[in-house]
Amino acid sequence: MSVRPRPGAEVPALTARTARASNPRGTTAMWVRDHLDGLWCDEDFTSWYPRDGRPGLSPAQLATVCVLQFLLNLSDRQAAEAVRCRIDFKYALAMELDDPGFHHSVLTDFRDRLCEGDRADQLLDLALERMRDAGLLKERGRQRTDSTQILAAARELTRLELVLEAVRGALEETARRAPEVLDELVDTDWAKRYGRPVRLASQPSHPVTRLTQAGADARRLLDRLPPAARGPRTEALRQIMVQNFLIDTRGNLRPRTDKDGQPRGALRIVSPYDLQARRAIRGDTRWSGYLVHVTETCDADDSVNLITDMATTAPTRDSQALPGIHTRLRARRLLPAEHLVDGGYTSAALLDRSARDHQLQLVGPVKASGSWQEKQQTGYTREAFHIDFDRRQVTCPNGKTSGNWLEPPSMAPYTVVRFHALPCSRKPTSPSLHGGRRCDDRCRGCRLPTSGNTQGIRLSVRPLRSAVGNPTGT
Repeated sequence: MSVRPRPGAEVPALTARTARASNPRGTTAMWVRDHLDGLWCDEDFTSWYPRDGRPGLSPAQLATVCVLQFLLNLSDRQAAEAVRCRIDFKYALAMELDDPGFHHSVLTDFRDRLCEGDRADQLLDLALERMRDAGLLKERGRQRTDSTQILAAARELTRLELVLEAVRGALEETARRAPEVLDELVDTDWAKRYGRPVRLASQPSHPVTRLTQAGADARRLLDRLPPAARGPRTEALRQIMVQNFLIDTRGNLRPRTDKDGQPRGALRIVSPYDLQARRAIRGDTRWSGYLVHVTETCDADDSVNLITDMATTAPTRDSQALPGIHTRLRARRLLPAEHLVDGGYTSAALLDRSARDHQLQLVGPVKASGSWQEKQQTGYTREAFHIDFDRRQVTCPNGKTSGNWLEPPSMAPYTVVRFHALPCSRKPTSPSLHGGRRCDDRCRGCRLPTSGNTQGIRLSVRPLRSAVGNPTGT
């Protein structure tokens, strides 16, 4: 199937007249055509299709259908039916009123082509470039980022099911790549164990014995399979074996236990057919799959919110995805002046890095202090101190300034600030602080990050000795 570009695809006069008469105020599909006309053209998709073959449908039209399908939350069948029956869809796609449309399976084929390589990112960059030229996007505005979970297209497997299915997948791959290995390895028992997809009861019989047997079979397969015949399924089996089995001092293979140590959830493989999917827990939500980070514009005016970046990652901390988001926005010349995020994206290092490297303000809630002073209410927390990086001094809650400011290389990137205990012990605190108690055992050395940004400072009070030489708490 090849592409035959349509020169100057304009809305037919009869289609435009009928759509305006039946929808005077317009619809979402008509708005897309009026404001984003020329967002894509068929020439942008020529590298996706072979040069020869029978002419295919317009990829620019299919890309527009995918956008409308997302906006209106339509399935493939509903989207194909809308193209065939709805006048506003024919207007958005510049089609004649008697155009019969296409079969819904065409959208699946188009998305398969879109998922190859980095085509999705290239298409997003192209769309954002043309929307910026149309005045719908501007640099140094306001944007926001949030993440949500994506479920992996894989069934939840127990450890026994995971190993059995991994062996079965590796055997099927070996049958295609090196069938001679299976001639001397596979017998009737292997066919019974791995002849069909694994479906076990909630409480299978002899789980430890069956797991040990599956591990032994996998070991025999990996030992006899030459490296040139190994494929992705065999590599998945090898990684699953490393995570779930070990060889003891006698050379025997046995399943791992909690005492032996098992990989954390962020590293543990959950499916032999999707090695990047991981099991994650956030609050009361548990899932196996990925995280997608969506960034969109959110200016104060009545402009439409447009997605400027999407990133799919393993279910790790949100803060690990933020530097990549800023890098891609900078490459697209769409860095905001104000970036709104939730608490998972904020930290003292990211606040400083965003301002220093990208000249943007990262706005989000700072995590609550987890220090023992905050929990026990028996000492000052970091919020009680005023830090002046220009004068290189810290002021305690009683108004006393620090005596010296040290930056030893062994403690980088922290700075040690010390207070004189005796002068501080002569002045009582205000009644609102610690019930009017004195400050003699509270104002001590502080450890501060060496940064000019005082927002989100991680301050921990260090215990020192008092003037009479007795150890004191903070």
